[in-house]
This record gives sequence, structure tokens and C-alpha cells, in this order.
Amino acid sequence: MHRSLTAMLPLSRYRVDRDDAARTRPALFDELWAEPTTRILPVWRGELLMASLDPAALALLPVQAAPTDALRIYLGRSTDDAPDLPAGAAIVAVVLDDASAPALASDIAQWANPRTLGHALGDRDAGLAVEALGIANWHAAHAFSPLSGAPTDPARGGWVRVDRETGRELFPRTDAAVIVAVTDPDDRLVLGSNAQWEANRFSLLAGFVEPGESLEAAVVREVREESGLTVVDPVYAGSQPWPFPASLMLGFRARLDADAPQELRPDGAEILDLRWFSRTELAASLDEISLPGRTSIARALIEDWFGGPIDA
Repeated sequence: MHRSLTAMLPLSRYRVDRDDAARTRPALFDELWAEPTTRILPVWRGELLMASLDPAALALLPVQAAPTDALRIYLGRSTDDAPDLPAGAAIVAVVLDDASAPALASDIAQWANPRTLGHALGDRDAGLAVEALGIANWHAAHAFSPLSGAPTDPARGGWVRVDRETGRELFPRTDAAVIVAVTDPDDRLVLGSNAQWEANRFSLLAGFVEPGESLEAAVVREVREESGLTVVDPVYAGSQPWPFPASLMLGFRARLDADAPQELRPDGAEILDLRWFSRTELAASLDEISLPGRTSIARALIEDWFGGPIDA
């Protein structure tokens, strides 16, 4: 029986009601600033302000700490009581610039990226982190309209940008990407080394879904393009957001087509090296190779195949 990994994935956790109905209220931020329990989550250069690194916890500050001209994004309301935030409290991401961020927290060590730290955050903070970064990254990339070239302005609680020239509303988009645990008839796993990584780092094969393509077709195409292998029976395993800058990672398991050639052929551009690993071979190679970080869905899929946590 196939298992879904979504509930286990570090960045798929959340304890926030996004409260989308409130986004249409014209005086939303005035109302939230009047609530004594509202807190802001500072965002700067793709990083979040931390209250603590051990244990990992986001800094949720009183609204008075927010610069008056900063971009604000309504993230929603907490669903659980916590020592730093009661249930029902509103949380607003505040996107800072290079002048206001150091004024709020001058120690660079107070800022962290959930790409590496996400697995250490609690459920609420993990959900807030990817929501805040995902929407902040979208704003940064859409200051001008793709329709007219005119400047755009934030609206609807930070979840829309409006083209000043045409009045058209622009909505956030997420890039779908598949990532695949490919096994052979001996239940070995194939891992590849990307050209952009250090030479000893290995992970699963992955790539973006193209227009007009199903997820399953993307699995078959990406594996063939990157490795020369032909796979069959792609089975969905789980998903998690990956807002670095704007992806949704969709995990799959797939097996080799027994009737097709099985020679490993790295594409030479994106993938430079490919190797098959049995569980014993992978365990014996951990001093020589580097695996994906614990925040990633790649690590979860590898450990799912391996049968438990990998101490690497």
C-alpha cells in the first residue's frame, strides 16, 4: 500500500487559519493594528527574524515595531494557544528594506532562512515561514505588470497586486516541480549530482512541470532527460511548498521500465554524475557523499526508501 509523506514533511506543517475572507476588507490593517494581540513577522532578503535558534522560533513582534511604509501581508490567525501567541491572534508579515531591517535587528545572526532551518521550527512557525516567504518573493518579482509594464500596487491584504494602468488584478503563482525516487528491480535508488552543487552532493532527480503537461508525464520526461532512464507507474508520494523562490515540490515514486535500456546517462549540463545505491551501499558512502538537508522533501523520500532516518 502506498504511503503519503505529506504529514511528515517539514514545510507542509501549519497551525494558521489564512482567513482569506478578511482580505477584502478595505480597512483590514487598521483593524488589525487596533487589536492588542496582533503580531508582525519581519521578512528581509528572503530571511525571517528569529526569536531563538535553539530551539528554533520565529520572532513575532508588536505592531509598533513595523515601519509605517513597509509592505504588509496578512498571513491569518493562529489556531492554537501558545506562550507567545493566543489562539485567534492575527499575524502580519512585514517586508523590510536594507534601512529598516538593521534598525530592527542589527545582529545578522538573528535572521535565518527556513530552507535550512525549517525542519527545526514548530508546526505553526513552519507554516508561517513558507507562507510569508512565498508571498513576499512574489511581490518582489511583480513590482511591474506583465500586461502593461506599469507599476503595480499591493491590495487585498497583500494577496493581490493591481496594475495602475489597466486596473487588472494580478494573483500569486506557484511553480510546480516534480521530484522522483526512482528504483530498479533490485530496489536500488538512483541519485544524481547537479552541476550547481559541490561535487559530492547527491539527491533525487527533479524538474519543473511544463505547460500542458500532467504531473506523471513530467516525471517520465524529467527522469529521461536527466538520466536516460525510462520509468513507469509514477505514484504520488506527497508535497510541500518550497518558496525559494516560488515552488511547490510534488514527490513521486517510480520504477524502471524493465523493457527499456537501463544505462545511466547524465545529461552533462544539469546532472554531471549518477549512481545506483542499495541501502547498504548508501550507508557505506555517507563519509564520501552529502545528502539533501532535513528540510527538503528529497531527504524525506530518500529516508522513506531507506527505511528510517539517515545519520548524515
